[in-house]
Amino acid sequence: MNKIPESELILNDDNSVYHLNLQPEELAHTVINVGDPDRVAMVSRFFDKIEFRKQKREFVTHTGTYKGKRITVLSTGIGTDNIDIVYNELDALVNIDLGKRTIKEKLTSLNLVRIGTSGSLQTDIPVDGFVFSQFGLGLDGLMNFYKFENTEEEKTIIESFRKHYIGQGILPQSYLVRSSSKLESALSDGMFKGITASCSGFYAPQGRVLRYELAFPDVIDRLTSFKSGNHLITNFEMETGAMYGLAKILGHHCCSINAIVANRKTKEHTHKGDETMNQLIELVLDRLAKI
Repeated sequence: MNKIPESELILNDDNSVYHLNLQPEELAHTVINVGDPDRVAMVSRFFDKIEFRKQKREFVTHTGTYKGKRITVLSTGIGTDNIDIVYNELDALVNIDLGKRTIKEKLTSLNLVRIGTSGSLQTDIPVDGFVFSQFGLGLDGLMNFYKFENTEEEKTIIESFRKHYIGQGILPQSYLVRSSSKLESALSDGMFKGITASCSGFYAPQGRVLRYELAFPDVIDRLTSFKSGNHLITNFEMETGAMYGLAKILGHHCCSINAIVANRKTKEHTHKGDETMNQLIELVLDRLAKI
């Protein structure tokens, strides 16, 4: 079996993966991803016990147990570029023999669950509500570097979106991937569902105007008005599209669940963000413990 060169899979001196600084035994097969490093402790404080804590750069990791379920919570930082790092290294921890630098014959599928914050794009999805992303819509271009096949359902939606959201030859080609049906069944009850758009930035890519003009001033209207069958774009943030795309090509189960902290149509913002996030964390942990 071919060895993966040192230049392609970079390891630290202790044979941990380069950016996350983790060893295989330090990773649970259920992984909660959060963007904010400070949010890791918000999750792990619910654990019955914490086995270890580790940090390198913005990547903070706590592994422990919750109601008998071994869980890792890991911060990714902001953006799909960080997801590219995190998901490739998480996969390497379970599916590559790091000592031999070879792909394992028996592959492992992780459960990867994002708990994050997001802005609503529909008036009927209120601030402090919870959204389960049935689809991740990438506006950032990351998955254009990877080879993958869409299902017929995904093709129908993304082809319709590309006709609706025209980038005038300037924007990257958009992509779309469905969430894990297993995780949707286990975690989504009582939540709003729809398409989550992932942007390459927080300001102009999400239609915010400060001290500049937008190249695409109708970005919010374009996103909120899109419809394919019964599917609407419910919210946007900066990670979900890449998570779904990479999880699909690497063979992992993945979903993204967001607390809505702002509604871009009604111009509202939450006044109880921490309370809402704590409610979402505990809800997701309780449901994960039953899988």
